[in-house]
Amino acid sequence: MTPRALRDFCLSFNASVEDFPFNPELSVFKVRGKLFALTSLEATPLTVNLKCDPEDAVRLRGEHPGLIVPGWHMNKRHWNTVTVDGALPDRVVRELVEDSYDLVVAGLPRAERLRLDRP
Repeated sequence: MTPRALRDFCLSFNASVEDFPFNPELSVFKVRGKLFALTSLEATPLTVNLKCDPEDAVRLRGEHPGLIVPGWHMNKRHWNTVTVDGALPDRVVRELVEDSYDLVVAGLPRAERLRLDRP
């Protein structure tokens, strides 16, 4: 997955926005003000921090050693850093991004979730 494809996919979700609260090189993708993906799109290798269910996070790290690791500068229980250099299939990366978005949306108030069409 290319940096542009990753960015476009993150922005494809309802109410998702790209923000730069830390510096101009660090893209923060949010839904209703809550972070679901964090990446430096110019970095090599391309990596993205994604929210993950704690049990799934451990399982994914075991299944993809070196490609999915505890979240860099994040709560290691709830976040993974995923290397997006082609070693993981794009389908897997897209699923992980969508899971991150869904987890964040699930934590929003019910009225917000309904507006996003994700009850």
